[in-house]
Amino acid sequence: MNNGKAVVLIVEDSTIIRMGAVDLVLSAGYEALEANDAEGAIRILEARNDVDIVFTDVRMPGTMDGIKLSHYIHDRWPPVKLIVASGEAILEKSSLPTGSRFFSKPFDERSITDAMALLISGDI
Repeated sequence: MNNGKAVVLIVEDSTIIRMGAVDLVLSAGYEALEANDAEGAIRILEARNDVDIVFTDVRMPGTMDGIKLSHYIHDRWPPVKLIVASGEAILEKSSLPTGSRFFSKPFDERSITDAMALLISGDI
């Protein structure tokens, strides 16, 4: 954790949605980092060891979508918690790594901040 604040990495290719997610994370009292694709997210995770949660969209440009990214992160950085969101795909829980949380877009902001708090506290 950085300065006592949890660090949340938001991975979203839509600038408007990413900005909204950053505002949500900041208003919840966490530090927000941003990436617009999986490759950018991996670069950040390789450079920092203080990321607590990755909040990713499913559909993104590049070689990896949010599902593949969540599995990659789970395998390489097991302590990092995962929140996956999608406006299209209704995911089966079994397609996500254990301990991940899935939300459909548009998501309820309170549900996301509640999930972040629970993930950070280790209560789920």
